[in-house]
Amino acid sequence: QVQVVESGGGLVEPGGSRRLSCEASGSIFRFSDMAWHRQAPGKQRELVARITYSGSTTYAGSVKGRFTISRNNNAVYLQMNSLKPEDTAVYYCYVANRYWGQGTQVTVSS
Repeated sequence: QVQVVESGGGLVEPGGSRRLSCEASGSIFRFSDMAWHRQAPGKQRELVARITYSGSTTYAGSVKGRFTISRNNNAVYLQMNSLKPEDTAVYYCYVANRYWGQGTQVTVSS
């Protein structure tokens, strides 16, 4: 059974940083695309960043230059810097274009 588990969410002040982690069970995922999505209250879920198995990355325009996605085998990370209140959302890990994690809440507020 595939498990996708995120961690690292929490409350952070505007301008602060946070690092999210996600690990997918199963070594096969080292050959899969991995991504972070987010969903703010009352809004649709949106792609934040994606990284292919070869390391190519894609970012949403709203986070480019502030967020960095990286991976290590079947784990993926999202380093978030210069956080803004509008980054507040539940962040989801998405693996192999198929499996979702349970989500981790990030709240940016003073």
